[in-house]
Amino acid sequence: MTELVHLDVADGVASITLDSPHNRNALSQQLTGELLAHLESAGVDDAAKVIVIRSSGDVFCSGADMSEATTVGMGVGAQRMVDVQRAIVANPKPVIARVAGPARAGGIGIVAAADISLAGHSATFALTEVRLGLAAATISLTVIPRMTDRAAAFTFLTGDGFDATEAASLGLVSRAVPDADLDDVVAGVLRSLLKGVPQGLRETKKLLNRELLADIDARGKDLAELSASLFGSPAAQEAMLAFLSRKKS
Repeated sequence: MTELVHLDVADGVASITLDSPHNRNALSQQLTGELLAHLESAGVDDAAKVIVIRSSGDVFCSGADMSEATTVGMGVGAQRMVDVQRAIVANPKPVIARVAGPARAGGIGIVAAADISLAGHSATFALTEVRLGLAAATISLTVIPRMTDRAAAFTFLTGDGFDATEAASLGLVSRAVPDADLDDVVAGVLRSLLKGVPQGLRETKKLLNRELLADIDARGKDLAELSASLFGSPAAQEAMLAFLSRKKS
């Protein structure tokens, strides 16, 4: 089986790369399983002080794997999405999301869970769940706390796309920068983080994420069950199958 997520550690940085081009880095069971394993490995690796989640190709993450959702269901996938967000929030090391290209639905949960998210200007975002008869249930755990109530209501209910500059203004990403500068900006933030002492980084992250982590632990299971039930509903199954049919045509 071809690996869909790669882990490389060098110069104090653990780079986790989503590399599933056939489905635009969709959150399949294989991809989320590998992502969780690499986050755990990086978290306990003394050679890494900081973690970067990035993507290969020109898409960050297209969200749920709808082919999987319409065949095997989302009982595992929905809980995995909670687990991925928790693994990022609870990781003892700072996690940066380097966002290039589209981030959709569940992919936005990764962006929101990261401690620092840096996006190129060409990155785009959309919480498209409502258009498929779904709700952004599991990722609401991390996305809603990053936004104002008004911003969350507008983006969650309309499903409209927005660009990186607006994502920064809404609080979803830390900074939006020109595409040509993205790697330099990521490198600069990494240099700053690498100056931190591991204990200081770990304990500061605990302070920042205490309430967020408690909420994930309190509500994550219920939201995963809600998400799985919505994915399995006739309305959502019909909408997803229609979407997949349009993609093929």
